[in-house]
Amino acid sequence: MVISVAAGKGGTGKTLIAVNLALSLHRSGIQTTLVDCDVEEPNAHLFLKPEISRREKVTVPIPKIDLDRCERCGECSSFCPFGALATTPTSLLIFEELCHGCGGCALVCPRDAISEEERVLGMLEEGNTGEGMGVIRGILDIGEPKASIVISAAKERMRSDEVNVVDCGPGTGCAVMTAVHGSHLCVMVTEPTPFGLHDLQMAVEMTETLGVPSLVVLNKDVPGDTLARKFCEKRGLEIALSIPFSRDIARLNARGVNLVDVDKEWMDKFLSLYQRAEEIARCGGEVR
Repeated sequence: MVISVAAGKGGTGKTLIAVNLALSLHRSGIQTTLVDCDVEEPNAHLFLKPEISRREKVTVPIPKIDLDRCERCGECSSFCPFGALATTPTSLLIFEELCHGCGGCALVCPRDAISEEERVLGMLEEGNTGEGMGVIRGILDIGEPKASIVISAAKERMRSDEVNVVDCGPGTGCAVMTAVHGSHLCVMVTEPTPFGLHDLQMAVEMTETLGVPSLVVLNKDVPGDTLARKFCEKRGLEIALSIPFSRDIARLNARGVNLVDVDKEWMDKFLSLYQRAEEIARCGGEVR
């Protein structure tokens, strides 16, 4: 089973939810892996402190031009939909950051002047916590624009016989859609603020477009009928867990201490969240 944890807005507590959910499942005897797909700023390791046993570079194939064979005909640059190639009368320019590694330019070259070489985009790390829970982390190299390739590589390492909790990055762009796509359920984390509501609306549209059922965790919750609660009620979204606005919780988080490490009641709450997620996923997204 794959449970993604996402939100339209950064700073709502996605990693807080993902880490504590994964730990609760693991400690209850359910084989679990935490997959950190916030590859531009992965931080789950700060709370889990895994021992990394395997590192592997993530690469993408980019064109390599044999200028002695190239006739500057322009077939390759005309074919490329990403603008990664530009033909001039005297040369062929490659913009590596724009290349998606599709290999089409080599296929259309009439002189077989294009081969491929690997370009490093980031790193994958795999290991286990001191308790034996699996951890997979994707790390995008600084300045690289294509996070989705690293995210896909991390997801390929997910274990089909375990529960995989995927910690997504902020927003609703390509990187987050790649992380959420194929999940059995998406846990959307929001906060009772106007910004939180605005970005929750975008996140709901994203999961509906992807066909992924979802439920909501309301973090930094305050008493009363907030805008977020009213929105969820209107859209038929279930708020499966509420975490209060608390200075004590903020202190724990700042120190890298997990909620389930200090109070067994939190573990029970996260297990209830999982049980509800499992029910919704089993029913094909129908909330009952």
